[in-house]
Amino acid sequence: MAGKFELWVDKGGDWRWNLKAGNGQVIATSQGYASKASAVNGIDSVRTNAPDAEVVEIEK
Repeated sequence: MAGKFELWVDKGGDWRWNLKAGNGQVIATSQGYASKASAVNGIDSVRTNAPDAEVVEIEK
């Protein structure tokens, strides 16, 4: 089963989304957005930019 984005309005009135893996586990959570259009733009940004995103290990 493929992953999916879930979009909703939180208790404070902000739009948010979760990216869920095929097994239903949440693998990414958005910030709050003032409008649905902005939240959808956030989803589109992840779709566009994540396939080639670099993995950087941060050492302490």
